[in-house]
Amino acid sequence: MKIEWKVQGESAITLKAFLKTKYISKRLLAKVKYQGGRLEVNGELSRVRKCVSEGDVVSLCLPDEVGSDSLEVSNEPLNILYEDQHYLIVNKPSHVASVPSSLYKNHTMANRVKGYCLRQNYRYKTVHIVTRLDKDTSGVMIFAKHTLAHSYMDRLLKQKQLYKEYIAFVDGDLEKEWGLINKPIDRMPGSIIKRQVLKTGKASLTEYWVTKKFKQLTQVKIQLHTGRTHQIRVHFSDIGHGLVGDDLYNPKSNEYRIERQALHCSTVSFTHPFTETKLSVVAQLPADLNKLSNLLESENG
Repeated sequence: MKIEWKVQGESAITLKAFLKTKYISKRLLAKVKYQGGRLEVNGELSRVRKCVSEGDVVSLCLPDEVGSDSLEVSNEPLNILYEDQHYLIVNKPSHVASVPSSLYKNHTMANRVKGYCLRQNYRYKTVHIVTRLDKDTSGVMIFAKHTLAHSYMDRLLKQKQLYKEYIAFVDGDLEKEWGLINKPIDRMPGSIIKRQVLKTGKASLTEYWVTKKFKQLTQVKIQLHTGRTHQIRVHFSDIGHGLVGDDLYNPKSNEYRIERQALHCSTVSFTHPFTETKLSVVAQLPADLNKLSNLLESENG
């Protein structure tokens, strides 16, 4: 993988200093040096002490990534929403875990992506997971194809420049058309899975907009401003409007017999770290939530 930049508006600086402006870490430079990568200026092999100036073309050739044998291959299908040489963005179905665990060792999204990369004969075999979803949440998931692409996306996440929108169906009638749920979340004492609102927890902020009102339920659009485990599910349960079908946080809600929490990551938006263009990727509402929406519409008359 070759990444290129044209030096612009710079008086002479070292290649090392220029690469620092591109957030290239010392660790990655070491991998380039010792694991088969290459640094070039205007097509010629160069050292980091070399000076570059306006108009020079800097090329960073990344070494191949072998990947881990511990991650099994799955040939289950992928619904690909967007793909380029740096990123693979997919539509995760419900009932599929994002990554392997003691409960789900294979056929997770990570296993599926590894299988896809092998079938495509990509040089980069490591699976870089940028965003995750709960097993029973559907929607957009982002994978990076190489370590630099992953590093850049992690930086966007830390700077809150990667925007994720969700669609959810919640119990009851939300009084406000728009709201912010600002309540700290921590692990529930005695549980390795459940979370709850606790004063001692980490700051957690969820923004929502009411998009449709039904007789007994409300459809909302949600944007997360923090990324805590089960954040949406915990916050809406805490304000008395738990998610439909959420057996963990709203177990008495499921008269509509939906087989998972009614939560879907519908959109991710960000500025592409390599092309610097704005990218928005959308996953349409899946069949089970469409069916629920149509049923609710019919009840409204």
